[in-house]
Parts: sequence; structure tokens; C-alpha cells
Amino acid sequence: MNRVTLAWGEPVYPEEPPFGPGGAYPEARFAPGPPNPAYDLVRESLARTGLDAGRLGTPAWNPLGDLIRPGETIVVKPNFVRDFHDHRREGVEAVITHGAVLRAVLDYAQIALKGSGRLIVTDVPQHDASFERLIELAGLDRIKVLYDRPGFVRLEVFDLRTERVDSRDGVVARRVQLLGDPLGYSVVDLGPDSILAELDRQKPVYRGSDYDLEETVRHQSRGVHEYLIPNTILGADVVINVPKLKTHKKAGITVALKNMIGISGNKNWLPHYREGVPAQGGDQYDRSGLAERVEGDSLRALKKWLPKAGPVGAWTFSALKAIGRAVFGSTEETVRSGNWYGNDTIWRTILDLNRILLYAGRDGVMCPSRVRRYLAVVDGIVAGEGNGPLAPRAKPCGLVVVGDDPMVVDLACARVMGFDWRKIPQLSRAGSIAAYPLGAGSPEEIEVASNRAEWNGRMDGLTARGLSFEPHFGWRGHIESRG
Repeated sequence: MNRVTLAWGEPVYPEEPPFGPGGAYPEARFAPGPPNPAYDLVRESLARTGLDAGRLGTPAWNPLGDLIRPGETIVVKPNFVRDFHDHRREGVEAVITHGAVLRAVLDYAQIALKGSGRLIVTDVPQHDASFERLIELAGLDRIKVLYDRPGFVRLEVFDLRTERVDSRDGVVARRVQLLGDPLGYSVVDLGPDSILAELDRQKPVYRGSDYDLEETVRHQSRGVHEYLIPNTILGADVVINVPKLKTHKKAGITVALKNMIGISGNKNWLPHYREGVPAQGGDQYDRSGLAERVEGDSLRALKKWLPKAGPVGAWTFSALKAIGRAVFGSTEETVRSGNWYGNDTIWRTILDLNRILLYAGRDGVMCPSRVRRYLAVVDGIVAGEGNGPLAPRAKPCGLVVVGDDPMVVDLACARVMGFDWRKIPQLSRAGSIAAYPLGAGSPEEIEVASNRAEWNGRMDGLTARGLSFEPHFGWRGHIESRG
């Protein structure tokens, strides 16, 4: 469907898991509990899609029945980036997908599966996250117990990281190997079809998520553009993407498209930005001044040394970072690491991963047509603005967005956030992709269905009466819609 639905209501999450329905819905398989506006909004958004409309309001209503067939493998992908806010005194409601939204999605997936198949919640969080804490925050431990009964599919929850780290002040102090995906991983090489391939002649020095710069370049250079994809993802018949609605320091926004960074088994294979100043072809900084050149050269030397320096290196680098902040400015005030509107790298990685999700077969080989069904259910009930994705300011919006195309969903979200999609590269540049295309027509052709009258109809109404998000400071003045 070239359609997106926006359900608007109370910007409140229930306090205690397992976050069941708050109303006596005819199709619900659980008795109503305490009020749950988040569950109500997911249900409202699914109803607005028109899926199984003839049975809406009856016990037989199965809105995901056309998407999910009994016996299939369903992967639900939340945004579980990290279990804490950068400012640890603050909560994570604006950082990660809330368990109340996940619970509603899982309940409707259970209805569609009819007791047969696999239902998996999984993600590849940031390497310093506690997955156990994320499970607890989302109430997934409690939800798993609920489904452990006849007529339901057992809920499986996987941490697909191969490694986690203990860090001090953002510096790795200890690495812990993890079991990772029980099905293993496949290397998907997009080669010349990668959107990064057009940069190959420049021989860029890519930076990933870790200090090992050589690892990133090894997998992304000289015609090779490799991604490590968990076989649990590749084995899915359906992926339900449940992202958080947030601003993002490198990508402008993080919604459906950006959430697919979390299907990479090793995020250090993923180019996040290119080293150097703009005058050198880099996008690490927003200017080409002497300070940026000195800082960039110093950081590169230090990060080459750090992996060989052991525990002493972590302490030393942490102390040097404190000095660097005093000299060059805090990352919350100064653009570095590609955290600005001129980042010309991360959008390519984002779109590559979305193409892999939709087109890569179970063996990791890209297919000429889409092989996997898809739905996005965006948690914008309490969204994040400003210094997202790890230090956003909570923005209560009371919004759930649903669509079966990530481009359509992100276009609508950008509009309702008050941003110009033409200034967000993963949206503006996607239309030019020839191989493994994304998107479903122009924004003007997208139909909007909403319980908010001003939004119901066409995309232009979303900007006119949107929610006016504050962008990350590196994007301020460059992303906002002008009308």
C-alpha cells in the first residue's frame, strides 16, 4: 500500500509490564487490564490501514493476517540501542522502543500465527549496552511468560551481538565475547551495487563504531562492500520494524530506515563517516580549519595505538579525551565524528542495509525482487528531539505510525517532525537507486490515514500541522521545513 497511518492520542506509557490491552477488544486474547494508551494507539493505527476491515470489531479481526501466515518465522526488530541515556540521571523513554508498543505488536502477530511458527524479538544494540537490562525495561521477560501456554507461539529473544564491552568515559576497557546469533552469520557483499561504491575511487578512510579502523576499511574498499548479517534476520519470512521516533546526530532522523543499522552483526563493518575535513573529501567535521585538522590527525594516531595498548591505553585515552574536550570543545557543542548535516557516508550505509533486509535471500545472495514481507510500527508516543539518538530530550507526542514501506514511513515521520525530507539524504537520494530499489512513488502520491482530521488525506498536511521537533545542533538551520 502506498499509504501510511498515524494514530494520535495520549502521550503516556503504562508503568508496569506486561503492558496488556486496556480495553475489552473483541479480538484480544487477554482480559483487559489497567489503562494502556500505547496499546490503544497501535490498535488504532492498524485499524486505520484498512487491513481485514470487514471483520474489524469482531473476535475474528486479524489485521496482520495478510502479512503473516501460520508456521512462518516473524522477527520483530525494536530500537534497543542502549539501556541508558547519555545523561544517566534521565530515563530511556525517549531512547528505546517501549515495551507497551512491542506488546501490542506481538499480540497481533500471535493472532496471525494461530499457534504455529516462530516469533522472535531481536536487535544488535550498541556494544556497551546491557541486553539483560533492555529485556527488563521492555518487560519482555514478563511477556514471554504470558505466551508460554497452549495456542500461543513461544517468544524468543536474542542478542545478536558478537561482542559487548565495558567502557569508561566512552573508552573500551574490556571486551566480552558473546554467543551471538544461534544460527550464525552470513557475509553479504553488495560490491558495485553498494551505494558506497561511487566513493571507491576516492579511497576514503571510513570510520566504523570501534577503534579498529583497518577492519572497517577492509570490508569497505576496492570494490568490496561487505555486511555481516545474522542468519536469524535472513531466515525471517516477515520483519516487523518497531523503531523509535528520534532526531539523529549523523542521519538527521532515526525512524524506520536508520533502525536497520541494528541488523549488522558487527557495526565496525559499517561506515559511519569518512576521516578528514571537507577540503580533504572527509565528512568528520563541518569545517576545514586548523583546529579540526590537528584534532583529526591526533585522534587518528591515538586510535591506531589504542588497540595495542591494553588496559593502560583505556585509562590513558580517557584522560586524553578530557584534555581534548577542554581544548577542542565538548561533542555536545562541537561537530565531530560526522555529527552534522554534511555527513555524506551514513545515509549510504543505511540504504545498503535496508536493501539487504528486503532483497537478500536466506543464503545472503541478493535477489532481483523483494523476498521478505515488511511492516513498520513507529513508537512516537514519547519521542526524542535535540541531541539524539543517545541523549535526546523527551518530546511527548502520542503518535504511532504504521506502513509497509520504510521510505513511505520515514517521509511521513520527517514531515510530521517539521523537517524537509529533501534535506535528509537517506530520503532524498533513495529515489536514484537502480539496483534493489526502495520507496513507493513520490511523496505527493502517498495517502495518509489518521484519526487527527488535519493529518488525514495527503502528506502536505503533516508539515503544516506537525510537531516541530528541535533537530540535533549539527543539523539546526539546515533540515527544518520552510513551509
